[in-house]
Amino acid sequence: MDVMNPDYMDAVRETFRRAHFTEEVGVRLVDAGPGWCETELIIDERHQQQNGCVHAGVQATMADHTAGAAGFTVIGADEWLLSSEFKINLLRPAQGERLRCRGQVLKPGRRLVISEAEVYAVRDGMEKLVSKLGVTLAVLKVTGRESAS
Repeated sequence: MDVMNPDYMDAVRETFRRAHFTEEVGVRLVDAGPGWCETELIIDERHQQQNGCVHAGVQATMADHTAGAAGFTVIGADEWLLSSEFKINLLRPAQGERLRCRGQVLKPGRRLVISEAEVYAVRDGMEKLVSKLGVTLAVLKVTGRESAS
C-alpha cells in the first residue's frame, strides 16, 4: 500500500492520544503499518452488558477507531479522517480475557478511504472472530479547527 506520509506512525499515535473516549473505553494501540492497524482491550466488567458479553458499543468503538487508524497510514500529513458511515456485524457473543482488533484499508482514495476491522475475543490463548465492521472514512484537509479541544 502506498504511503503518503512517511511519518504515518506519528499520526496514528496522535489519533490514539487525542481520542479520549477510545482511551476511556480501554482500547490501546499495539502496532500499525502501511494500510493496517492492530489494537487490544483487556476485558473488564465495565465492558460487559447484562449477560456478561462485551457490549456491542465497545466492539463498535474499538473496530471503528482501529479501522480509522489504519486509514491514517495512507493519507497525507495535511489530512485527517472522519467516519461517515459504518456497519458492524456481531457474529457471536464476545467473551474472554481480551479483545484483539485488526483494521485494514481496502481502498485508499483522495476523498474517501474504505476500511474494515475484525474483532477477536481471546480466551485461554484461543481467538474467535466476534464482530466485523466496514467503514467509509471521509478525507478532510487540516485547517486548524480540528485541533481545538
